[in-house]
Formats: sequence, C-alpha cells, structure tokens
Amino acid sequence: MVVEDREFREGEYVLLYMDERRRWIVKLEKGKKFHTHKGIVDLDRVIGKLPGITLKTTLGTTVYVLRPSLTDFLLKISRKTQIIYPKDMAVIAALADITPGSLVVEGGTGSGALACFLASRVMPTGKVVSYEVREDVQKVAEKNVKRLGLEKFIELKLGDLTEGIEERNVDAVVLDMPVPWRVIPHAKAALKHGGFFASFSPTINQVEKTVEKLQEEGFVDTRALEVMVREYKVKKGETRPHTRMTGHTGFIVVARRA
Repeated sequence: MVVEDREFREGEYVLLYMDERRRWIVKLEKGKKFHTHKGIVDLDRVIGKLPGITLKTTLGTTVYVLRPSLTDFLLKISRKTQIIYPKDMAVIAALADITPGSLVVEGGTGSGALACFLASRVMPTGKVVSYEVREDVQKVAEKNVKRLGLEKFIELKLGDLTEGIEERNVDAVVLDMPVPWRVIPHAKAALKHGGFFASFSPTINQVEKTVEKLQEEGFVDTRALEVMVREYKVKKGETRPHTRMTGHTGFIVVARRA
C-alpha cells in the first residue's frame, strides 16, 4: 500500500495508537466518538489533520493518529477463517519471487488477507486471481478487498483448484488449503517454466504429501520450512526476549516448475 502524505478525510480509516497493546483502526465519521477504557477520542478533531498528530482523550491519555499500514489492517481483518500471519506471508512472497507485474493464482481465499498482501506486492501492473469454494467466505473477502482499495489488483473466483486452474503462463501458484498436493498437476499446467509453487500447511503430514507429489510431477528446488519470530523488550539494563512469541504457525513448501 502507498502511504499518502495528505490530510485525513471523512470516510477513511485511521490507526489510533496508545501503546503496543492498545491500538485500533477506526473509520472517520463526522460527529463520531471512539470510546476506550482510557477515555473518549473525538474523531472530528482528526478530519483535516495530517498523520502523526496527537490527541488527548477525555481522561488525558495521549493517542497518536496514524495511517494504518497493510499489516495493521491484516491483523484486524474481518474473517471466517484463520489468516496466515504476516511473517509467513512475507517469506512466501520472497521465496516465490512475487514482484510488481507478477500474475499470481491463489487457492483458498479465506478472509482475503493473503490475497491483499500479494496484491500489494504485484501492483501496479500485476494481478492476483484468488479461488474460493465457499461463497459465504468469498463475500467476506470481497468486503475486505474493497476496504483496502485493492479490487483493481485482485480477481475473486468461486472454484475448486483441485479440479483445475483456468489461467496460464502464471508466475506463481500460492495455496492455503487442506489438500495442496491435489492441485500440483494443475499448477504445473498453469505455471510458466521456472514459475513458483508455494503452499502453507499446518501439519507435517500435509508437507510430506505435498513434497512427494512435487517430486513426482518433476518440480525442482523444493524446500520446506517454518518461520518463527521472537520480539524483544528493549529497555536500558533490562533488554531481554519477550516471554511470549509467535512460534509455530504452519509449514511453508516452495518449489519451481522445471
């Protein structure tokens, strides 16, 4: 997403940041007030101001008003299914070489979080085509895509990738679904030579079946990995790892069509 350096306007979303645990994305509407346990924020005072302003709640607590990043949105996105964490999205995009202009087919739209992240990588000239089997889930994703303003770069399709992929000459096929190995023959037909296959799976059994099928179909440069992030509490004389961390969330498999 491009962060614009302009005044906040009515109807757009802003990030109200109090501290690392208390942060909210709210829509600016005239006459609206946002209630927190640390006081009330008058949103009328935000409209027409530049990002970075600070406000005081009715109880005197400081709130910073910023433009939400894509990650801010993704972590608070409306969902009917579990989303992939940004740490995993970023590694998938990097290892699958998803860059501006790429054509990406995604399987398992879910909330649309991964599709939105991938769209932010392929824009302004690329496209993400995302398949989902459940219409009710797709409707949630459609709202999220529009909320982020990415509908020009994402095409949502109702369909089952285990039965085929319509697109051809694709740069990458990215899957977040229970049986990725059943899509691999169709991914091979859709991908350009040298194109990337990537899947995210919660269990190692899924990884084994996926890698076995990739090898059977002649894919090369196959790797399987997981991503763990440990943040630190940084304070003079007290710096140490946080007691909680985002550990295992799932396994990533990446390979290339020969």
